[in-house]
This record gives sequence, C-alpha cells and structure tokens, in this order.
Amino acid sequence: MATLKDIKGDQIRYLDQDPVVQGVAGGSWASGGNLNTAKSASGSTGSQTAAITFGGDNSTANTELYNGTSWTEVNNLSTARSSMGAAGSQTASLAVAGYLGGGVVTNVVESWDGTNWTSGTSINTARYINEFSVGNPAAALVFQGYSPSLGAIATNVEQWNGSSWTEVAEFNTSRRVGGGFGTSTDALAITGLTPAPGAVANVESWNGSSWTEVADVNNARYALGSTSTPSSTGLIFGGTDGATNFTESWDGTSWTELNDMATARSTTGAGTSSGAALAIGGYPPFSNLTEEWTAPDVVINTLTTS
Repeated sequence: MATLKDIKGDQIRYLDQDPVVQGVAGGSWASGGNLNTAKSASGSTGSQTAAITFGGDNSTANTELYNGTSWTEVNNLSTARSSMGAAGSQTASLAVAGYLGGGVVTNVVESWDGTNWTSGTSINTARYINEFSVGNPAAALVFQGYSPSLGAIATNVEQWNGSSWTEVAEFNTSRRVGGGFGTSTDALAITGLTPAPGAVANVESWNGSSWTEVADVNNARYALGSTSTPSSTGLIFGGTDGATNFTESWDGTSWTELNDMATARSTTGAGTSSGAALAIGGYPPFSNLTEEWTAPDVVINTLTTS
C-alpha cells in the first residue's frame, strides 16, 4: 500500500504543543513591581520598561520611575496635584493642570527633563479630573476635564507647539475622566463621564483640525488606563462604572475585548503600543499595584514528523 510520503513526497507533520496565539489577541497581564506610594489619578507616561508616574490623589507631588522591575522615587513635582494631563516619556514629560485640593484647580504646566521638574507656560483653561494629554513635550494636545471657570465639563481642546497653547476645535461630546492615545495631530479621545447618561462608550478621532466620531468601545467606562501612540493601534484597560478589569484593543477600525486585568480598578497607564503596557496604581482603594501587559510577536511551534 502506498504511504502519504510515497504520494505527496513528505511525511505527516504535527505539533507537539498547541500553537501560541500571535499578536495582541494572545496578550495577557502579569504582576509588576509595586509603587512606593499607593495612589490613583496620577499622571503616567513612558514605556513598559521605562515609565514615569507623578502626582496623584491626596495632592501628592511624588514622582517615581519604573525600570521594568521596580519603582524608584525621584524629585517631586513643584506643585502637588492630582487628576492632571500627562504626555511624553520617562526622560521628557509634561504635567498639565490638575486638582490642588480644597476645591482649587490649576492651569500650571511643568516639564520633566529626566532629573527635575520646571514650570512652563500655563494652559488657557484650568481644568482637572483626568483631562488627557497626548503627544510629546514639544507638541501635545489637551482635552477633557472639568473647568470651574467654565462651570462645566470642558469641551475646549488646547494644542501645544513647544512655546504656547492654542485653543482648537472642540469635541462633539463633552466629557471628563476618559482616555486617549496618539499625537497632537492624530489622536483618539476615548470614553469618559458626561452629566447624563454618565459613563459613555463614545470615541472621537482627531486629524489635526476636527473631531469625528468613530467606533464605540465595547464597555462604557471612565477613569481608565491607555497606551500612548500611535492612534491607529492602542490599548485601554481598567476604569470604572463600577470598577472594571476589562481590556480592549483598537486596530484603527474597531475594538476587540482581550484578557482581563487581574485586579479591577480605575488606573493610569503607560506604554507605547498595544503589545506592551503598564496599568499603574488605581482605586478603590488607593493602590500600589502595577500590572504588565505583554503580547507575543511571533508564533513559534515545534514540528514533529512521523
């Protein structure tokens, strides 16, 4: 009788283990090093192996750096605050506006040079409650937040060109405490909290001149973590409308649910892609937890011939 090798010229091959799911769909969360100071509503930027987090609830000025294993306390912010915008990297970041406590909101902006914080040009509209910033210290975009001077959730958006802040086109849906990723000319504003109906699933895309509504996330929420760039691919995680551990990825067109975080919480996030991210601190209660998201890049299977 003819064998398969006689007919096809090759033997049957099989895998000696199940294949690994490739890319972001195969990603998962694992425990990282704990913060030295438990907190929520801090600003965070950088990558999974080189991150910075600063400020936070209780109006702290605390700043910590992450090396992929542990957090180290470094020089504090000049102005202690929480619920600020954040943009940049571990060696060059902006801390934008925020809440000083006692009902006081600031428009103060500070820049980080890898060693020290320095006061810079203030934004035009003081705001807080996790208004979001994207981009880098030379070109950032600030959106979302609550502004007492406006007496409302801020719809106004400000763009930074390295020397001054300019008001640009407003949102379609005013909100606060959302997430976002991208650059100052190509960004997403993701979910948030509105006066009614509350947490929303809305997502808007910024092209440098206007906002356009795109596909909603699967789970409405606010106070979530998100990666930084680019706008065509990214990750959101955690948040609250009731604390959640949901994780979703964006592929430029739609959102896909992925493996959940180990601990449900509101959180801030850092990371440069949907393949590597950090979930940092959170609430409730004030948390010092760090979780690391990693997605495999390549499928490696061992073939056995019989």
